[in-house]
Amino acid sequence: MKLLAIHHAAIICSDYARSKHFYTQVLGLQVLAENYRAQRQSYKLDLALPDGSQVELFSFANPPARPSYPEACGLRHLAFQVADVAASKAELEAQGIAVEPVRVDEFTGKRFVFFADPDGLPLELYEV
Repeated sequence: MKLLAIHHAAIICSDYARSKHFYTQVLGLQVLAENYRAQRQSYKLDLALPDGSQVELFSFANPPARPSYPEACGLRHLAFQVADVAASKAELEAQGIAVEPVRVDEFTGKRFVFFADPDGLPLELYEV
């Protein structure tokens, strides 16, 4: 087997409208498809990044809370590449999003910063 790339990351949200706004309007991801699955009483929103990778946003009735932040077993955080961490941080803050201070990766020397989606999912911006 030879893996080629990450195709998508799937996220379950507690408030579909709030998360849809965050991922499309705040982060600027493009909507590829939006489907309501009546049998599951769940939305599935397919979102695209410029490189073709995707984020799937799901809504389910009463999903369990994340056990801890951010060291729960499983996905630790989702990182997005940006050209300028400081400028991206300023854009988020201008929209009222709390963003941690910029840090520098001790191994690569690249700058990065953490913030959270509406459900507290840790998100990272990593400068390339």
